Amino acid sequence: MSNIELGIWSFPVILLLIFVRIPIGLAMIAVGIVGSYLITGSFNPVMAQFKNLTHGTFASYSLSVVPLFLLMGQFASQGGLSQSLFRAAATWLGHRRGGVAMAAVGACAGFGAICGSSMATAATMGQVALPELKRYGYSGALATGTLAAGGTLGILIPPSIILVIYAILTEQNIAKLFMAALIPGILAALGYVITISIYVRLNPDAAGRRERMPYRERFRALLEVWPVILIFVVVIGGIYGGIFTPTEAAAIGAAGTGIVALLNGGLTRRNFVEGILATASSTAMMFLIVLGAGALNGFLAMSQLPQFAADFVTSQGFNPWLVLVCVLVMYLILGCVMDSLSMILLTVPIIYPMMSALDFGLPPEEFAIWFGILILIVVEVGLITPPVGMNLFVINAMAKGTPLGQTYRGVMPFVASDLIRTAILTLFPPLSLYLVRLFY
Repeated sequence: MSNIELGIWSFPVILLLIFVRIPIGLAMIAVGIVGSYLITGSFNPVMAQFKNLTHGTFASYSLSVVPLFLLMGQFASQGGLSQSLFRAAATWLGHRRGGVAMAAVGACAGFGAICGSSMATAATMGQVALPELKRYGYSGALATGTLAAGGTLGILIPPSIILVIYAILTEQNIAKLFMAALIPGILAALGYVITISIYVRLNPDAAGRRERMPYRERFRALLEVWPVILIFVVVIGGIYGGIFTPTEAAAIGAAGTGIVALLNGGLTRRNFVEGILATASSTAMMFLIVLGAGALNGFLAMSQLPQFAADFVTSQGFNPWLVLVCVLVMYLILGCVMDSLSMILLTVPIIYPMMSALDFGLPPEEFAIWFGILILIVVEVGLITPPVGMNLFVINAMAKGTPLGQTYRGVMPFVASDLIRTAILTLFPPLSLYLVRLFY
């Protein structure tokens, strides 16, 4: 068997290992080490390389942004910021048809701006919004579908942990990727609000209405979310303005949300320890997957599969846009069976060199940024695509008495909204690149 054939066979082997419930990080490590041994014929150089890879991965300064953004999300949850966001959005929108669900989307967008994790956003806002949605007569399908979709805004609206990983893999500027994700993130939130509006008009019994709040209460609730606005402006504005690096911004954001949580009385000694432990657990899980991807990528580099794929696509004269559509469809399918981080780490080292060899009429850096945003969006769709969308299980587990089938049906209109947005951003790259071109 040739080296390239070994590289090709590594993917079905990894999927098989995942199917038998082996953690994907361990599966990639095993395939990477065994594959490298089959190419080199000796374990000594392979294990020496793995030792250096382990140190290089866990000592990476760029990856230190991951636990800091996760910690920021933990402090935001404990500080009551999620409740303030939902309360403010509900006072302004709750009296409209479907308004409480729209408020949940708005609160998810606000929380995503200081969290960076989809499942954390979905779980946190689910605790806050589900009781209110049930209280005002929203159907289980609409309530769970809204929150599952709204949770995806956690990785789309910057800061985004997935974008950080993509930037490291493709050697791109994290600040530019964050900037490029802002307009697509806003479009996603608006798309979900429009979807809810259409849904409740077609199914009037799926949603009740909340009483109209006086403007005094609306502005009072709006004042309660000033910490979120301040943290977002400092963190994202500081990155965009070049005042500090993404890692420094994450540290400032974590410290800021911790201070807010402490002042609000939500950060006790017990909650602080729980937040640190939860951050450490999530970071360990992510870093193991990153380490596995590094081992697999080393094997793939030795097999020459990435170069072979790029040469094959360019030599066949395929239409670049057709190849792009096929790649996006592949991500949508993978999203039904894999989590977002695993998809990025497993596929980008192969897909990115192949796609960057095609001509889309964009400079290399702009193509890398635009392609990263498209991948982020389709990965986000995978989080809410049945049967294995992770956000669906997170929200359904919290919605006692709502069958999983109802959650599946409730989320499908939001999936349709995502597909329409993906098509728009694919056809019009300047939408993603506008802020990058404006500021850089």
